Amino acid sequence: MIRTLVPVGVWALLGGLVGAWLGAATGWGVFAVGLLTMVLASGWQLSRIARWIHNIDDPPPPSVGPWDGILAPIYRKLKQNRLELQERTRSFQRVLLAAEALPDGALTLDADQALLWCNQTAATHLGLDLERDKHHSILNIVRSPEFAAYARQAQWDKPLVLHLKRESRERTLLLHLAPYGVGQFLMVTRDITQIERLENMRKDFVANVSHEMRTPLTVLSGFLETLHDMPEGALDPDQRRHYLGLMIEQSRNMQALVADLLTLSALESSPNRHGEPILLPALIQTALAQGQALSGGRHVFETQIDENLRILGADTELASAVTNLMTNAVNYTPDEGTITVTWARTEDGGARYAVRDTGIGIAEQDIVRLTERFFRVDRGRSRATGGTGLGLAITKHVAIRHDATLRIDSVLGKGSTFSIEFPPHRVCTAEAAAQDHAA
Repeated sequence: MIRTLVPVGVWALLGGLVGAWLGAATGWGVFAVGLLTMVLASGWQLSRIARWIHNIDDPPPPSVGPWDGILAPIYRKLKQNRLELQERTRSFQRVLLAAEALPDGALTLDADQALLWCNQTAATHLGLDLERDKHHSILNIVRSPEFAAYARQAQWDKPLVLHLKRESRERTLLLHLAPYGVGQFLMVTRDITQIERLENMRKDFVANVSHEMRTPLTVLSGFLETLHDMPEGALDPDQRRHYLGLMIEQSRNMQALVADLLTLSALESSPNRHGEPILLPALIQTALAQGQALSGGRHVFETQIDENLRILGADTELASAVTNLMTNAVNYTPDEGTITVTWARTEDGGARYAVRDTGIGIAEQDIVRLTERFFRVDRGRSRATGGTGLGLAITKHVAIRHDATLRIDSVLGKGSTFSIEFPPHRVCTAEAAAQDHAA
C-alpha cells in the first residue's frame, strides 16, 4: 500500500510545483500523466505476473513494483511444497519398490473387495493383470468357493490354504486377508506348493519306512514266536535250518534298508566337496565283479572302459552309485541277456558312465518316478531281489553332489540305459592327476 501511495504523492507534489509555476491546468495535466504512467506500469507488471502464473515453477518476475513483496513468499511456499511433494513421491516409490521385491504377494482391495493394486508376485500367484482387473471384485477374479466363503467372513483370524490350477499347473497358496486404513483390505499370498510337496514327501517317507520295516519284522517275530513256543525236538534239522535261513534273509533286508537310509541321510546333510581324482575304472571293475557274481553266469557282460579317465569326487559315493546301476541291471535282465558297461568321454569334454541292459524295460509313465524313495515298478520282483527301493534315489543324490545328471532311457520289453553324465570340470586324466599329486 505504501509503495503505491508514495509514487502518487510524488506525482501530486510534482503537479503542484508545475501548477504554481505554469498554472493550475498544467499542474493537473502533469499529475494526470503521472497517474496514467503508473496505470500503464502496473498493467505491464500484471501481464508479467500473468505469464509467470502459467509456469509457476519458475522464479517470479523481478521488479514488479508493489507485487514483489507478495510474490516472493508465495514462491518460497510453492517451492517448499514442491520439494515436500517430491520427497513424498520418492518415499511412495520406495515403498512400491519394496512391495514389488517382497517374496510374498500383496494386493489391496477397496470396501467392496475390488482390486486397487497388486505386486508382481501376487499377479503371478493369482493370474492377475492390474490394468485389466483393476476395480473388479476379487471374488470374480479368484473363482473358488473356498475363497469366496473365506472372503465374506466378518474377520480373518486364520489364513486360508487354497489349491489353484492354472494352465495345467497346480499351485498351493496361503492367503490372509486383513482390514487396514478406512474401508480397505490387504491380502497377502504365499506360495507353499514346494513346502506342501516336501511335507507330503516326508509323510510318505515315514509311512514307507514303517511299511518296509514291518514286513521283515513281522516275519522275524513270527518265526521267533514259533521257535519259542514249539517243544524241544519238534522241528527236524532241515526245518530249523529253513526257518533260520528265512530269518537271516529278513534281518539282512533290514540291515540293507538301514544302511541305505543312513547313506541317503549322509548325502543330504553333508556339504558338497570338489573331491580328489578318483580312478573310476577301478570302481567300475569292482562293481562289475559283484554284478558277475550276482549273475552267476546267467548274463553276458560287455565293457567299453577308458582306463585313463578319472573323476574329481568322493570314492565311497561314486562306488555306491556305480554299484547300484550295475546291480539293477543284473536284477532286471532275464537270463542270457546282455549288460553293457561304458565309461568314456562325451563330445562336450565331460564323461559318461552308462549301464545298458536288454531287460524288461520300464513304462514311460514310470520313468519320471524311478528316483523317488521306495518307488518300485514291480514291488514283488523288487522284494524278491532284495532291493530296498532307495538305490536310484541314492544314485541321483550322488550325481547331484558331483554336478552330474542321472539319465534314464528305457523301452518297455526292450531294455534300459541308466547313465551318469559328468560335466567337463569334473573330468581329469591319469597324467593330470599325477601332476596334481606331485604338486
